[in-house]
Amino acid sequence: MSGAPWRRFVRGVLGTGGLAGLLVLGFVAAMDPYGLRAGPGRAPGPIMDLNQRFMYPQVVRGGAYDAAVFGTSTARLLDPEALDRAFGARFANLAMNAATPWEQAQLARLFLEAAPARAVLFGLDATWCEAEAETRRLTFRAFPPWLYEARAPWTGLLRQWNLQSVQIAGRVLLHRLGRMRARIRGDGYEVFTPPEASYDAARAAAHIHAGATDTVPAALSEAERAALATPALAWLDALLGLTPRDALRLIAFMPVHVAAQPQPGTRGAEREAVCKARVAAIARRRGATLVDFKIASQVTRADANYWDALHYRLPVAARVVEALRAAESDGRDDPDGFYRVLAHPRAAGH
Repeated sequence: MSGAPWRRFVRGVLGTGGLAGLLVLGFVAAMDPYGLRAGPGRAPGPIMDLNQRFMYPQVVRGGAYDAAVFGTSTARLLDPEALDRAFGARFANLAMNAATPWEQAQLARLFLEAAPARAVLFGLDATWCEAEAETRRLTFRAFPPWLYEARAPWTGLLRQWNLQSVQIAGRVLLHRLGRMRARIRGDGYEVFTPPEASYDAARAAAHIHAGATDTVPAALSEAERAALATPALAWLDALLGLTPRDALRLIAFMPVHVAAQPQPGTRGAEREAVCKARVAAIARRRGATLVDFKIASQVTRADANYWDALHYRLPVAARVVEALRAAESDGRDDPDGFYRVLAHPRAAGH
């Protein structure tokens, strides 16, 4: 029996499969779900996926914003439009859920190297103070380093040849056809917390106080304090060094509930005090304003201000923006005790 029919069948299957693959790749390239072609004069596409690590590089490349927020979910409720009014810049909120300091630094570097920035705001969490920041660079969430290169390489097209990219490209098409809304606003802002009207105080309190708190006293010697490793702070220092001399530099320890703050006298509190002092030294050297909201205050003690121990409600977010404006303006602690100013350019002689 001749093998010719079988060979024709195999060639047909391979040819059809190859053609289908090329058509899929062409569809993804045309939809450009990750904004590889975004740039000055070419706006990025809509944000159609909730994995911000894939979506936010195109916001940076689009060049529409000269200011940005970097952080985790504790900074995501800071509305760029409110920040615009407060500081006279065009803000994007590029804070990412559970982002490690290393991931935040990659996005901040991309932003700072893309064009001169007018303002940056780093919202710091406990992870910036951890000794493991260098070894715990990633989470279980996928992170695409190829999207964080100054110019996305042409090989990025081939990296999009997967089911996830096809799905997002399909959403982009539906958005263009008016059949699907963007997942996140074009400036990166999203109210990810439940609607304020659904707030349940008892349920929130249960979430706030669910975690165990370290209560073991631990006083550290000066030598032990000096030996505490905080590797992520070197990345913060380098990023601030990339900002133009006349740019506004804001750093803030975010206002998590006291239940999520280390108890006074514990090792966690000692480590955090060392970390805050080191960040303050960096801020003074780089001409930045450092605002500490991560203190016991009327705001952070009140369960009614939070959904859980880390995530405050929208009215608190608005108050944070106003507090940042006031702290940057006068360099003084809040009279009501909501925040402390640990560093300010005028105090540092800049």
